[in-house]
Amino acid sequence: MNPPHVRSLIPLLLAALLLPLGAVTADAAGTRQAANFEGDTVPVKDPRAGVAFYNGQDATVDEFPAIIAGLREGGTRPQGQSCTGSVIAPRKVLIAAHCADAQGRKTFLYGLDDLNATGGFRTEVVEYKKHPRYVNFDQGYDVAVVTVADDIPVPGGRYATFATSADAGLEAPGRNGLGFGYGKKDVDDASRDVTLDKATLPIVNGDQLCQGVGAGFKSATMICAGYSDGRVTILPGDSGGPFIVDGKIVGLASWSRSDFRWYSIYARLTNDMGDWVKEQIGGQQPGEFGVGVTPNDLKVAPGKYVSTTVTTTTSGAPENVDLTATGLPAGTRAVFQPATVQTGQTAKLTFETAASTPTGRHQITVTATNADGESANATVTLTVGDAPTGEVKVTVNPASASVRQGFFAQPTITASGGTGNLRLTVSGLPTGTQAFVNPSSVGQGGTATALIFTGFQTPPGTYPLTVRATSADGKTGTATFTLTVTR
Repeated sequence: MNPPHVRSLIPLLLAALLLPLGAVTADAAGTRQAANFEGDTVPVKDPRAGVAFYNGQDATVDEFPAIIAGLREGGTRPQGQSCTGSVIAPRKVLIAAHCADAQGRKTFLYGLDDLNATGGFRTEVVEYKKHPRYVNFDQGYDVAVVTVADDIPVPGGRYATFATSADAGLEAPGRNGLGFGYGKKDVDDASRDVTLDKATLPIVNGDQLCQGVGAGFKSATMICAGYSDGRVTILPGDSGGPFIVDGKIVGLASWSRSDFRWYSIYARLTNDMGDWVKEQIGGQQPGEFGVGVTPNDLKVAPGKYVSTTVTTTTSGAPENVDLTATGLPAGTRAVFQPATVQTGQTAKLTFETAASTPTGRHQITVTATNADGESANATVTLTVGDAPTGEVKVTVNPASASVRQGFFAQPTITASGGTGNLRLTVSGLPTGTQAFVNPSSVGQGGTATALIFTGFQTPPGTYPLTVRATSADGKTGTATFTLTVTR
C-alpha cells in the first residue's frame, strides 16, 4: 500500500483548458472559470497546492469491484488514462457524458489497483450514449452509458447499484459520500500516478455555497461536495467516477473550479437522470432478476397438454427463485420442471388441461420469487380449443435512427397475428451493413431486439429497411425502419 497521496475525484475530459463560460471578473459575485478535464489539461497552479493538499487515500478494486478505468489513444497520462467509470451490467459502463468528447479511440481497463501494473481486462467501446439533454458539463445532465464489446468480469456479478428518482434525498446536504477515481494526484501530474484512490466528501448546500463558477451550480442536476478550499477534491482523470451514499452511486464526478481549490461538482442521479440510466440497461438494476417465457403464446386442445420454456435472468450474483403460475383456467395444472432454479437457468413449464377446461384465450402469470420475497413476472397466453387469429401486425420502436459509419441501431420489434410463433427478419440493408434479430422468433405479442450494424464503408444516406414477421401458418406482416447513416 502506498502512502496517502494527492487525490481528486473529478477530472473533466476536455483536451484543453476550457475558456470561461462566463466572464472571469473581480466583482463581488466572483465568477470564476469552470474546468472539467479529461486528463491532459493542467489546472491553474496554486503555490499552496502540494501533494498532500488533496488528501486522498489508496484504494483497491476489492473495495468497489465495479470500478473501471477509461483510456484513450493519444492521452498524455500513463496508459492514456482519461476517465473513471462504474460497471453496471456485463457490457455497460456508467460514466460522465463529457468523457466522450476527447479525441482518440477509447477503451476500458478493468481489474487493476495500479494501471501501470501488468494484466487486467481490456475491452473496446461499441457505443457512447450521452443523456439526450446533455450539452456541456456545467449545464447539467453530465451522464452517459457506454456499451463495450465484451462482458466485463466483475467477480460474482457485483455490478454497481445506482440511484434513481426513487432515491431522492440520498444527496441531501449533511450526508457524506465516498468517491473513487484513477485520476491525477497532483495538479502537474508530476507523480504520473494512476493508482486507484478514494476520498470521503461531505455534501453541502450548493445553492448557497457553490455558485459563482462557470454557468453556475444547478441543484436539479448536480451535487456539490467537499470543501471551499479544495483540501480534499477531485482532479483530471477522475471524471465519471462514482460518488456513493448508502451503497448506491448518487453522483458522477463532473467539474470544479479551474484551480481545483474549490468544491467538487457531481452529476446527480437521484432524479430522471438515474431513471434514464436504468432504461439503458433494460430497466433492471444490478442485482435484480427477471423472468420470461418462450414461446409465450400457446395453443392446446381440451384434455391435452402443451409445454414451453421459462428463462430467468440476473444482473447480479445468481440466487435461487421459486416458480409459480396464477390465472390458470379451470381444470388446468401448471407443472414446472424444476420448480426452483438458480437465476440464469431455465425450467420446462407444462400446462395440463382437462376435458372440461373452458375454451378461449387465457392470460396466465408466471412468477419467480427469491428468498427475500422479491419477485418478477411474465405473461403467457394459453388458447384452449379453436380461437380465431388475425392478420400479422408488426411495429418497430423507434421507427427510425441516425448512426455514424461503424456504429449500430437497436430498435425493438413487436409482432402478433396468424398462428403460433412469428419469425422476424430485416431486409433492404445498405452495403456493408448487417442485421441480427434476438430472438429471431417470438410468440404472439412478443418482442425482440434488432441489432443493425453499419460498416465503416457503408455509404452515407437514408435507407428504408423492411422488418418482416412470418407466422407459423404462413401469414406475413411488415413495417419500415428508416436508417440514416452519417460520416
